[in-house]
Amino acid sequence: MRYQLELFFTALGFFTRLPVPAWVPWSPERLNHAARYFPLVGWVVGGIGAASFLAFAQILPPSLAVLLSMAVTIRATGAFHEDGWADACDGLGGGWSKEQVLTIMKDSRIGSYGTIGIVLMLLAKAAALTELAARGHMIAAAALLAAHPLSRLASTSLIHTLEYVREDLSSKSKPLARQLTHVELAIACTFGLLPLALLAPLQGFAALLATATVTVWAARLFVRRLGGYTGDCLGALQQAAELACYLAIVAAWNFI
Repeated sequence: MRYQLELFFTALGFFTRLPVPAWVPWSPERLNHAARYFPLVGWVVGGIGAASFLAFAQILPPSLAVLLSMAVTIRATGAFHEDGWADACDGLGGGWSKEQVLTIMKDSRIGSYGTIGIVLMLLAKAAALTELAARGHMIAAAALLAAHPLSRLASTSLIHTLEYVREDLSSKSKPLARQLTHVELAIACTFGLLPLALLAPLQGFAALLATATVTVWAARLFVRRLGGYTGDCLGALQQAAELACYLAIVAAWNFI
């Protein structure tokens, strides 16, 4: 049990800026096995987002509460996944060959594609969550609690199904490049799918369908352009899947 807890804290420490106990050891091998708990990290981040939104919504309009809650979650994660989204936009938008794409994605500077991509991503998430908040504060909170774990399950599925393509051994995501065992995948799926129970059946199904669609599309794109995935691809898919969840829930509500 202690080993499993150590793996969870390893994942939490890698994917967020949140402090973890000093007694938790770290090694690339542990991070490798910690992939099973990436969706559980989404529980923590989603919980922070939902709690901060509900707190801000007590004294501020829903739109401002949404923006501030987004700022809180970005601070908690250190914009880890947003950075991957921006890098992927730059690389896939500005590069032609696999080598060009990988070189651009590794560049710490942000370009036009990345800037436009991150601005549109944040605006779209804020607009969708504000739309949900207008239907009820708990609806927006439930969407946050469901979307963060599910979107991280989408990224975990890439680790399980695709090849890691960056040859740079110093890459911070290199320790993740291992296919999950059946047990590890089952754990990840459990933590990624369970929060969908917080949504109404139609909204939950719509979020799951949208996430699956985006994941398949992204996987095909990454294989076609790169032959597999990089750490930036994982972050990009997390962001795209999170937005897809919000949009699908909004669409499902409008359908009723």
